Amino acid sequence: MHPHPKPSLYPKPSLWRLLRRLHHDQRGAVSFETILIIAAIALPILIFLLKVGWPRIKALWTKGMTDIEGAQNNAVQ
Repeated sequence: MHPHPKPSLYPKPSLWRLLRRLHHDQRGAVSFETILIIAAIALPILIFLLKVGWPRIKALWTKGMTDIEGAQNNAVQ
């Protein structure tokens, strides 16, 4: 014979009850909103830097490396 299952102290939550509880739970809402605001500010800045700033950074890097190579060649001679 199978033993009778123990009665649960907590009733099984229905999907509707679970969704309602999640909807009313405000913990973490401020953190999530803050992350969205930071992302909304950072994303356009990042896109701008990649589109406009990266070619300039690459050009400066290339010029600097060329200058260093030229200075090295002049020092050797």
